[in-house]
Amino acid sequence: MNIYAMRATVPGSVIIDGGSGYCKFGWSKYDSPSGRCATFLEFGNIESPMYARLRHFFLTIYNRMQVKPSSQPIIVSIPICHSDDTESARASRRQLMETIYSVLFDMNAPAVCAIDQAVLALYAAKRTSGIVVNIGFHVTSIVPILRGKVMREVGVEIVGQGALKLTGFLRELMQQRNISFESLYTVRTIKEKLCYVARDYEAELCKDTQASCEVAGEGWFTLSKERFQTTEILFQPQIGGMRAMGLHRAVGLCMDHCFAAEVASDNGWFKTVVLAGGSSCLPGLPERLEKELYKLFPPSMSDGIKVIPPPYGTDSAWFGAKVVSNVSTFSEAWCTTKKQFRQKFRRNVTSLIGAW
Repeated sequence: MNIYAMRATVPGSVIIDGGSGYCKFGWSKYDSPSGRCATFLEFGNIESPMYARLRHFFLTIYNRMQVKPSSQPIIVSIPICHSDDTESARASRRQLMETIYSVLFDMNAPAVCAIDQAVLALYAAKRTSGIVVNIGFHVTSIVPILRGKVMREVGVEIVGQGALKLTGFLRELMQQRNISFESLYTVRTIKEKLCYVARDYEAELCKDTQASCEVAGEGWFTLSKERFQTTEILFQPQIGGMRAMGLHRAVGLCMDHCFAAEVASDNGWFKTVVLAGGSSCLPGLPERLEKELYKLFPPSMSDGIKVIPPPYGTDSAWFGAKVVSNVSTFSEAWCTTKKQFRQKFRRNVTSLIGAW
């Protein structure tokens, strides 16, 4: 009771999950995010400087939460924007991170903790090592993580299709059947209510899979094979007329790279696959991906592979940040203060001048 009472008096932190489709925000003490808005990558006028857009973004969230920036530490999840390990990509990631820190410290945030979105999704699944498959709005990223660090030197795989491609393909299938709808939002709602991933695509084609759902303001919609044909493009992109690597093959390639890199004594660290992102909540996806991975590898390699569904649905990264905020060493080990940031920034500038 004493421990609980003490925990109840802890102010908590502000958590902002940047997302790739939309942003989730709220208090770490809350059971779930308290609000949603556009992601900071697409917030405001995209022609405005990054600093101005981020300041507008964070001010909007603070206003909606009715808190002052100076009142609490803040955790920000960073989407995988630049996946490769080139000097240009590292510079872009560094610039984004420094801009986020600069904006928040200029707004008088007491401490900032910025972590990769994929790492937070892994923490939400109570893991520190594994491969996170994040099906984002535009692309799907396959991210190897070892002891909480994104292993970019091993290789982050990017598949050029995400939630938007799935919704677009369902729209094509509905148009082929002359099913009328008002907007792409309607199609997305139908996708979320009716679509699933077939464990065996060919066998599913022979079944009666008809089902209906209601969309507010538009009435009832009925789909049949479209329910699983929509999602099959994750594994067979050519069905949707796309030239891309199937999801299972991209994950398999990432596993091959992890195995060949020999970065840890435990060669099984990459055999845990955690799904993240809204479309990863599709029924049947974990089972199908696990099945396809077992088919890709010999028993000696496939033994122990496990695909874990998103533990908190679309909000997994937010809940991963909640886990971090409850760690006893959060303020000391995870956060950066304004003074620490300024010292680090000066060191970086000095080293660049020296190199020049």
